[in-house]
Amino acid sequence: MSTAHTLPPLFVSHGSPMIALEPGATGAFFTRLGRTLDASFGCPRAILAVSAHTAARRPVLLAAPRHHTVHDFGGFSDALYRLRYDAPGAPALAAEVARCLTAAGVGVEVQDAGGLDHGIWTALMHLWPEPEVPVLPLSLVADAAPDAQFAIGAALAPLAETGVLVLGTGSITHNLRLLSWGAGEGGPERPESAAFRHWVYERGQARDWDALFDYRRQAPHAALMHPTDEHWLPFYVPAGAGGRAHAPVRLHDAVTLGALGMDAYAFGPHAARLHEALELG
Repeated sequence: MSTAHTLPPLFVSHGSPMIALEPGATGAFFTRLGRTLDASFGCPRAILAVSAHTAARRPVLLAAPRHHTVHDFGGFSDALYRLRYDAPGAPALAAEVARCLTAAGVGVEVQDAGGLDHGIWTALMHLWPEPEVPVLPLSLVADAAPDAQFAIGAALAPLAETGVLVLGTGSITHNLRLLSWGAGEGGPERPESAAFRHWVYERGQARDWDALFDYRRQAPHAALMHPTDEHWLPFYVPAGAGGRAHAPVRLHDAVTLGALGMDAYAFGPHAARLHEALELG
């Protein structure tokens, strides 16, 4: 499953856990994205995943040889709890990641522990339906500022050149109190959500990283769209792996439930190539 190509780091919005059973437009995009990555870049040798739902006070790598499926949610259909995505782990990659982070002055702990939270497995089950690609979760340091998240990603940049997919998973907008549960996909979007998503796109196009780091003050309706920011912070890790020199490329532009943004972005020098391949496919 190795590849000689450099993989563009990615941020995806995973949305509700129900995307596992009701994939909709975003699930269909994930399926197309996985196929396009395989065809254009080669299957990743491993996935380094940073999720809103696995957090710690400092970076922790879950380096078990195999992962179990974590159903870290409540109140959903019984069918959702019966789904499994038990992927192989990546203990050898954990040593590589630890070396990269340590060299950059970032302390990291490696644990012989496993488990994929729903922010990871509900996306991966559509990207690669067969759980064959090894996965290495890296905990989100939820109290670290965006520029610190970016620095962690920058330390991981060399891994992308060796066939590792650096993947951040969260939501571009995430305020559960604002969701219209009857709206589904394609329904009217709250203007505050649209304004925030458009601001991220525009600042990205301008490569205005300083504004993106300062999103809490500068982005419209930032506190409303992210009362807590753990679902947005995973954006900055793959962004850092892609580097400042390249504008983020939006691969998917969508919203569900009126205010749950489902945008996806690619980063780095190969992001535009991925976008072109998706458009052609």
